[in-house]
Amino acid sequence: MKLQHLYSVYILLCADKSYYTGITNDLDRRFEEHNTGIDPKCYTFSRRPLILKHYEQYQNINEALSREKQIKKWSRKKKEALIKDDFEELKKLAKNKVNRNEVL
Repeated sequence: MKLQHLYSVYILLCADKSYYTGITNDLDRRFEEHNTGIDPKCYTFSRRPLILKHYEQYQNINEALSREKQIKKWSRKKKEALIKDDFEELKKLAKNKVNRNEVL
């Protein structure tokens, strides 16, 4: 039997209050790497400590990549609605952005 990999799309809250969205096949390891600061060129390196605010898991890498790209394009308000699981607010914000073709 072949084991299925899970891919996590995640949102981190940085110390400067910005959000970072990423994707990984090992959320615990990747979060530790971000917080340890293994890559000085990484966006999160100078913005530690970090807090994991949201994650979603996918079995299909292409779905996960698509979702990561989608979230990265979102406004701060939309990301915060997602973090709060406020789907009514997400719908409202999506309607406000119809002309920019933003989708949930």
